[in-house]
Amino acid sequence: MIKIGIIGYGYWGPNLVRNFYSANECQVISVADSRDERLLHVKKSYPSINPVKNADEIIEDTEIDAVIIATPVSSHFHLAKKALLSGKHVLIEKPMTASSDEAEELINIANSMGLILMVDHTFLYTGAVIKMKELIDMGNLGNMKYIDSTRINLGLFQQDINVLWDLAPHDISILNYLVSERPISVNATGVSHTNNGIENIAYLTLNYNSGFIAHFNCSWTSPVKIRMMLLGGDKKMIVYNDIEPTEKVKIYDTGYDHKTDEDKKRVLIDYRSGDMFAPKLKTTEALSRMANDFINSILHKTSPVSNYEIGFDVVRILEASSMSLKNKGIEISLK
Repeated sequence: MIKIGIIGYGYWGPNLVRNFYSANECQVISVADSRDERLLHVKKSYPSINPVKNADEIIEDTEIDAVIIATPVSSHFHLAKKALLSGKHVLIEKPMTASSDEAEELINIANSMGLILMVDHTFLYTGAVIKMKELIDMGNLGNMKYIDSTRINLGLFQQDINVLWDLAPHDISILNYLVSERPISVNATGVSHTNNGIENIAYLTLNYNSGFIAHFNCSWTSPVKIRMMLLGGDKKMIVYNDIEPTEKVKIYDTGYDHKTDEDKKRVLIDYRSGDMFAPKLKTTEALSRMANDFINSILHKTSPVSNYEIGFDVVRILEASSMSLKNKGIEISLK
């Protein structure tokens, strides 16, 4: 029985408490939050859980085996480092840390102490992403050529991070899970309409050695909510629409072939348009899968699906995107 402490009971914290409370082979012991009204909510909803105001009470509690951190990204490194050094397994909300140096330090500590360090990239546990991973790994799409993602809405303007750090981690983590190749550079452009230097609209492009390309469109200022990703292979293509209530994944037997004419002056394109198929998807709540993956990884000493490598890759891409934004879209090489 893994005993859990959760730090942060704001927007996402209640979802984490609910899923870990019902997960197998674990027990939520304490929840920490600095606000009295949030702790009162914990006590009313879960009488068996001990609400505390100070995160250190959880980190220093010898009864607790694992700590879940659901606080602003600026506090992730400090809290996670203390928890790891206290001998506790750690699950951190996305993005993992505010810099790749911080992420790397946490990884080194976790490895040296034999502890599980995991990042909650929940979308990796959705039925849609699981199915897309299966199709790509089976070669149904052929060679991957591009991913084009749009994640926009009239959203909450953040005060400490720009729109890429807020929204893009979802789709970057999906990209890194679906595609084994890693990008070599990034370009990012964006704009702040609030004059505080924090971009509320931004576009990010990831460049790869093979010619594969990935593009992300993120905005807090759209009149409509769109959560869509296009995946292009040289055999088939996928439209992933997370807003769609039932057929979130549609596979199109669509593509093109090309050749150069005899004079090598023109490229001749031959289009192919076939059937569309919407596969049946697993319906188990993604956050429940994530919670059980964390617990199983601790119990069986295995690497979780949303491991620290994916978390680190997301942070280094976001870090490079911030550099590109500050330099008017200049291409930034990745380490």
